Amino acid sequence: MRRITAAVAAGLMTFAGLAAANAPAEAATTAEAEYVALGDSYASGVGAGSYDPASGDCKRSTKNYPHLWAAAHPKYALKDVTCSGATIADIRDNQLSALSSTTNLVTLTVGGNDAQFSSVVKGCVTESDSYCQTATSWMSYYARNQLVGELTSLYKDIKTRSPKALILVFGYPQTLSMSGACSPIEFSPAKRTAMNGLADALAEGTKQAATNASAYFIDMRKQFEGHGACGSSPWVHSVNLADQTESFHPNAAGHEKGYAAKFSATWG
Repeated sequence: MRRITAAVAAGLMTFAGLAAANAPAEAATTAEAEYVALGDSYASGVGAGSYDPASGDCKRSTKNYPHLWAAAHPKYALKDVTCSGATIADIRDNQLSALSSTTNLVTLTVGGNDAQFSSVVKGCVTESDSYCQTATSWMSYYARNQLVGELTSLYKDIKTRSPKALILVFGYPQTLSMSGACSPIEFSPAKRTAMNGLADALAEGTKQAATNASAYFIDMRKQFEGHGACGSSPWVHSVNLADQTESFHPNAAGHEKGYAAKFSATWG
């Protein structure tokens, strides 16, 4: 995705005293702007460590991409309501209330749990190649079809609640490198291809939904290229027996060099 231009930003956001010609990086120089982070474990930072005790089971990390970006842009007041395990329904029930008519920026990563990501991964870890291929195929079909409508409706609801906000929808990366040994559990080439195929389906479905709702989709697949689990420089955890919730989630480097870097390259 190309960097968002000032002309586009001016059509989407209104800041007190902001001239339409200002560049995106200057958007918050005249007044504090409100940034709301929504989403699931990929947004909350499961796998990055340094979890805020007050966030409980939501496991919001101080090293997640919303916090990293907000720390570099102190004029933005961050409301981080991301939560591990969140589905689209959970976003509606528990997170949309953080939005307001004065919200200027919204980021969101969601859809993986609706596509049964954890269950599919578990099956790919414990079952045969054939089982993994079938499970990812079913969920890929869902991601390219039913999920599109569900996400489109959610994005439109966000726009209704926060009509001035720029909405950045961050996708999921491919989780596995196609080369390199996995530890402590090895993955066959067939399983790696199947799991990465599900990531592609989620990206394609999410991109279509963002297009439908006039939100901005940020594709993370190229950013993470060469940094999947089991590779030589992984930004994604492989199977973590000590904390299985972190398995196939971005580590601290994935949030810093992957998500936060792409965020900054796109928006200031």
